[in-house]
Amino acid sequence: MQKISLLAAAVLLMIAPAAAAMPPPLPDVAGKDAASLQYEMEIGRLYEGLVGDVYLDRLGRLDDYGPKLNAVIATFSFADVGIETKRLYEERKAGKLRGPLHGIPILIKDNIEVAGLPTTAGSLALKNNVTGRDAFIVTKLREAGAVILGKTNLSEWANLRSDKSTSGWSAVGGLTKNPHALDRNACGSSSGSAAAVAASLAPLAIGTETDGSITCPAGVNGVVGFKPSVGLVSRGFIVPVSHSQDTAGPITLTVRDAAAVMTVIAGSDPADPATAEADKRKADYVAALSPDALRGKRIGVLRDRIGDRADIAALFDAALVQMTALGATVVEIADSKSGQEALGKAELDVLMTELKAGMTAYLAALPIANSPRSLADVIAFNDAHAEEELKWFDQVLFELAETSGGLDSPAYREARATAIRLAGAEGIYRLLKAHHVDLLVAVTNGPAWVSDLAKGDSYDGPSVSQMPAVAGYPHLTVPMGAVEGLPVGLSFIGAKWSDAGVLAAGYAYEQASRKRIAPTYRTDTTP
Repeated sequence: MQKISLLAAAVLLMIAPAAAAMPPPLPDVAGKDAASLQYEMEIGRLYEGLVGDVYLDRLGRLDDYGPKLNAVIATFSFADVGIETKRLYEERKAGKLRGPLHGIPILIKDNIEVAGLPTTAGSLALKNNVTGRDAFIVTKLREAGAVILGKTNLSEWANLRSDKSTSGWSAVGGLTKNPHALDRNACGSSSGSAAAVAASLAPLAIGTETDGSITCPAGVNGVVGFKPSVGLVSRGFIVPVSHSQDTAGPITLTVRDAAAVMTVIAGSDPADPATAEADKRKADYVAALSPDALRGKRIGVLRDRIGDRADIAALFDAALVQMTALGATVVEIADSKSGQEALGKAELDVLMTELKAGMTAYLAALPIANSPRSLADVIAFNDAHAEEELKWFDQVLFELAETSGGLDSPAYREARATAIRLAGAEGIYRLLKAHHVDLLVAVTNGPAWVSDLAKGDSYDGPSVSQMPAVAGYPHLTVPMGAVEGLPVGLSFIGAKWSDAGVLAAGYAYEQASRKRIAPTYRTDTTP
């Protein structure tokens, strides 16, 4: 295990004999998606055995030096990654191609277990949590030929420790920076995964979402993020927050790449009962993509969630014009916020109860000595290490969760029933049926806000993540353009298990609009 450093390489170059030939420059992979890399490896333009070195070198230059993004917490060594990429290269030469992820580097959020690396959830309490296990989805990625480079930074404990937190900060990884503007926030909790993909530290990453933790970071970093239907992707060996809302999902440069990752990671895991239907529901999501996917579709527009910024509204209206040109019928919806306040209260009650139960169960089963075994142990650890853990914000949500009742308590059951009703039957399902639409579209996010560890997050822009998160429905964000030079995303939301249709709709818009912008690593955009 290592966090990349180029210093040693620089020293070796300085002392190398003058007559020694300089090595050729490494290929430039900035902005290259996985499908493009796969094509270049297939035709021999890019040597597969070198791909890992290319990305680890870039990761070192941009994450540890230069802009110092703090997007990545830990990586495997050049040697370990080289062994894997060379093995996959030999398979390719022998005619054994595992699929579109064969030889493609990927980064994994650091609340997902990867054998050989610690899984910390960003907390010093788990800094030695090397379980020797791969999460179910990591096993599937390896089997598909993906090359695991390392682990990404995140909002500590998936951003559910405090209501005054700064997204993208963890005691282990520090503050993740937005590559479009280094003083701006990368959102959370999958901050590092989204920032890393935007900066081409890897073409693919895995994030997790309980409510907005894939879609918000993807939106503000100008990349694609997909939160699948809950139960389509296993949560096995992933540090939990909520068994009713948690899911892993892809963060990528393109919708096609997200579909390719979903085709690999979707499926039933015997250890995760929520995925019992996944094998019946999963699909070849790449095959389902079509540039004509919006033709004949009725699109419900969540007009009441745009906010009051004219520049964001203009981007959204332009996107609607684009979708109309692609054959969609736009249906205005102005009543999507009904029950929102009650939904927020019910969701918080659910999350507090499920956090305590899920985290305690996960910690109690860890196969390592001297680790915390309950949420109460983590709270005590933070108090004992307050200078490192509580320097910037408190743990009031942890403390609230510790006082919650169990999963059998009447209060929890009532809150869960209320939440699922308001988000599902009286939320997304009502909007789809009442307005006779196939899916919903909305603005994912406004421009990233200025990071301020002392004050916490100051975002007050559009947000549409709550209903699909609570209901467990699919939610895709695709780049829609930029305001103030900062990315804004367009959300596509569908009914439970309509993942293929949601991805196809987003793909059709993406192919026609091409709104993703390259990061500029600006150093000061503070007004």
